[in-house]
Amino acid sequence: MTKSRDAILRALDHLKELILGYEDLVKLLFVAALTKGSILIEGPPGTGKTTAAKLFAELFGGTFKRIQMTPDLLPSDIVGSYYFDVKRGEWVLRKGPIFANVVLIDELNRAPPRTQSALLEAMQERQVTIDGTTHRLPEVFLVIATQMPTGAEGTYPLTPVLLDRFPYYYVTKYFNDERVEEAIVLKAEEIEDYNQRERDTFSLELLEEASKEVSRVYVSDKVLRYIVRLVLFLRNREEVLVPPSPRASIWLYRGSRALAYLEGLDYVVPDHVKWLARYVLPHRVHLKPEYQAEGVKPLDLVELAIKSVEVPK
Repeated sequence: MTKSRDAILRALDHLKELILGYEDLVKLLFVAALTKGSILIEGPPGTGKTTAAKLFAELFGGTFKRIQMTPDLLPSDIVGSYYFDVKRGEWVLRKGPIFANVVLIDELNRAPPRTQSALLEAMQERQVTIDGTTHRLPEVFLVIATQMPTGAEGTYPLTPVLLDRFPYYYVTKYFNDERVEEAIVLKAEEIEDYNQRERDTFSLELLEEASKEVSRVYVSDKVLRYIVRLVLFLRNREEVLVPPSPRASIWLYRGSRALAYLEGLDYVVPDHVKWLARYVLPHRVHLKPEYQAEGVKPLDLVELAIKSVEVPK
């Protein structure tokens, strides 16, 4: 095992001890970091969305910024703006919080569409344009966004275009297990006193090295074909109004390699694709109104795809 993979796995185990009941979310956060892909976490208040994102972000040795979205927030509040420095006699760029290695965007759908759209260029191109000038974002750049359930009071729905920019999507919920709830109450005290024990062992340099190792994980032609067939199955369904774009196939491919890496393998198997499909595909599938009225959910179609598409031997 390489030094970088060892550091990643120790950090993953450490975070699992702090974030109870969400082992899949913890794993998905690391998949996102290893593939340099952003993640959207949706759920009702008090389900640990912000806590999980913040604890994960603090594992990095780089810069961390948090943006609390509000209805009056402007795009310039995120990307930054130029101001005239009287002493220097010139226009100077005041960089916004988007210029960080890890950006936590809390309650994304509380911001109006114009402000939400400020993230599109940053997430896709890793750059922002301010007054016609393009500025590169850090090489290591990860957005962790949270949002209230769709349709909640005081929220603006995210457009399919913006949702498609998020490679990964996870839904949190309230727990009905007494033991889990009790453990969460006790763990909250530990999180309050959390110190950065793991911070020195999970630097940006190690993350970069691990990302390069992930890119060398082998994906066979059969597994690649399986990924594409899952996406095409959804794209051709009668219930679908807006089908998943090629980004769905791309991130299934990339994420599966990262998942295999976290499990100590140097090759991808179909089970990696199946697990990840539930977090890459549902938010990219937008149903026709009549099927929504019948109670059909995007995840239902994803599960149907997993059951229907032949698994390579």
